[in-house]
Amino acid sequence: MIPAGTVNIEGTLVVPPGARGLVLFAHGSGSSRHSPRNRFVADYLNSSSVGTLLFDLLSEQEEERDAVTSEFRFDLPLLSKRLLRVIKWASQEERTQHLNIGLFGSSTGAGAALLASTLGQGVKAIVSRGGRPDAAGEALSNVVAPTLLIVGGDDELVLHLNERAAEQLPGVVDLKIIPGATHLFEEPGALEEVSRLASEWFHRYLTPSEF
Repeated sequence: MIPAGTVNIEGTLVVPPGARGLVLFAHGSGSSRHSPRNRFVADYLNSSSVGTLLFDLLSEQEEERDAVTSEFRFDLPLLSKRLLRVIKWASQEERTQHLNIGLFGSSTGAGAALLASTLGQGVKAIVSRGGRPDAAGEALSNVVAPTLLIVGGDDELVLHLNERAAEQLPGVVDLKIIPGATHLFEEPGALEEVSRLASEWFHRYLTPSEF
């Protein structure tokens, strides 16, 4: 359990031997830490010596309420503040306090990750998978963490939104398009390519210089 203000949220932490960074996953609307796509990426990162923390941005009670009302899943200020709480926890946790922190966001979770990076310190890199960076609004112009935007070539609306976001982000940014992939990257090899790109990005910006 991870304390996040007035609630506690569930999380799964994996720190492989010799971990060269820690990636926190911010899932999208209606998803959870059990997302098979995020777990696939997390397993890939673990195999490349990067720690991961998969967690729920909402408490169990909030999840139950949101399933009926959908009132929390698009509340970016709430989600980004929860994410900041988790970042703080990870920076103080004995197993992870020595690791640089990156964020991996999908769908609206990418917007929450970008927004959170502007509200606190400590985020060294961000990767967005099929994300909605536009959800971060005007905060995009304040993002300084190196950001990788990964979008499916056949996910036309989200691709357009990411192209616009790439123009607004002031720091290091790269947009990678996976040909033939749709929003959930269910096509053969698509998620493997997402994982490879994310791993390379996090190794580049999370790995301490002494490695």
